[in-house]
Amino acid sequence: MSHVHDMAKSGFGTGTNDLYDRARPSYPAPALSFMQSQMPQEGTFNLVEIGSGTGLFTRALLATPWWNEHLGFLHAVEPSEGMREVFNTKTHDPRVTCSEGTFTQTNESAGWADAVVIAQAYHWAHPDYDAASREIARVLKPNGTAFFIWNMEDRETAKWVAAVRELYETYENDTPQFRLNKWEVTFGTQGYVSSFHPPKRFTTEWMVPTTFTGVQDRVLSKSYITQLSQEEKEDLCTKITSVLENNDKIWIDEASGVFEYPYQTTVIAMKKLN
Repeated sequence: MSHVHDMAKSGFGTGTNDLYDRARPSYPAPALSFMQSQMPQEGTFNLVEIGSGTGLFTRALLATPWWNEHLGFLHAVEPSEGMREVFNTKTHDPRVTCSEGTFTQTNESAGWADAVVIAQAYHWAHPDYDAASREIARVLKPNGTAFFIWNMEDRETAKWVAAVRELYETYENDTPQFRLNKWEVTFGTQGYVSSFHPPKRFTTEWMVPTTFTGVQDRVLSKSYITQLSQEEKEDLCTKITSVLENNDKIWIDEASGVFEYPYQTTVIAMKKLN
């Protein structure tokens, strides 16, 4: 098995995965519509999903009529055994499988996929972006399309989101988080340039309903936060509560404690050369 980042290996290990699946958001319809616009509009297609986690993106795809109708087979690969267990427990479709694999070793047949998707995960390919690009190109058919997609808490929309992010981002410990854009070097690697057209980019803003506990769980699901001591986690949650109590929120149902959690979703579409 090829290299897996140490923090991803420990932070998403067995025992962390149910929380991850419960606390993380799904994916917004405009992002899936943009991805649809980059695909052939007729026939069925095969899809490889790398770093599939607990299947959050997979289930969002299956729940979208166009994608469900046009999907032939979906082969998901994921290095974490715990993630794979949750995926296989919660994802029920005879066209879908989930097995062990990484960004640089998917164990997939060459030229099998019409599309490759990496959701909320590609930043963990660091520093092997050239090798990852070559593996993505290998499994794609000519003119196939690869997609990177990320959800990110939108600090520009709500002051409390910015304040909460400042609390937990201090624990990142130089891990290659999406927000740091280290993954952008991909588009200058020989593996990418020799196989793909320039990337197309799409962003959309949306929100999910949340509560104080929902915000805390979202933070606790982060790889580097799972590695903190129980005392450190409790202290962090206390500070999050203080932020939420002392900042304005857009209430959905104040009596029930439900308010908006703003997100921005980024999609990168990359068409393989003919």
